[in-house]
Formats: sequence, C-alpha cells, structure tokens
Amino acid sequence: MNEEVQKALDAAASASTDSQRLEMMRAALLGQAMGQAIVQGMQAQQPQGCQHQHKEPVNVGKWLAIGAAVCVGGLGIAVGFLAVAIAAPCATVCLVVLRGVWRDFQKGR
Repeated sequence: MNEEVQKALDAAASASTDSQRLEMMRAALLGQAMGQAIVQGMQAQQPQGCQHQHKEPVNVGKWLAIGAAVCVGGLGIAVGFLAVAIAAPCATVCLVVLRGVWRDFQKGR
C-alpha cells in the first residue's frame, strides 16, 4: 500500500505542477489579451485629424501666371502710350506743314 500512496503523491504533485503551468499560461494569455485591448483602445482614442479648419495651400503657379500677365499687359500699355506720345507731335508737325503748303497754294506760290 505504500507504493500506491507514493504513486498517488507523485500524481498529486504532477497535477499540482501541471495546474501551476496551466495557470501561468492562462495568466500570460490574459495579459497578452489585455495588452492588445489597451493598444486598440489607445488607437481608438487618438483623433483622426485636427478639429480646426485648414487654409487652402497657396497656388504659386496661379499667382505667377497672374503676375506675368500683368507685366506683359503693362508693357503693352506702355508701348501704346509711347506710340501715342510719338504720333501726336508728328501729326501736329505734319498738319502745320500741310497748312503752310495749303496757304502757299492759295496765294499762288
């Protein structure tokens, strides 16, 4: 009977050790699940974007095109005014000369 008691004691010790191992594995799995839940909770709490309104990004190409158009247009207007400034005295001189020729023609010269 002593052998049977020894076998029972060995089986009880083995079961105790197996039970402790199972408890350790269960605790490890539970800890891992809790860690994943915490990480997922932190990710869910992070805002997806800021709450304030963002300004539109500056479209540099558009402003360069407007600036170039203003420069070309201003240059065209300047050339036009220069043409008028040159043409006005030329027309005046031409009219004065023609008036003198007309007067000479009328006097018979």
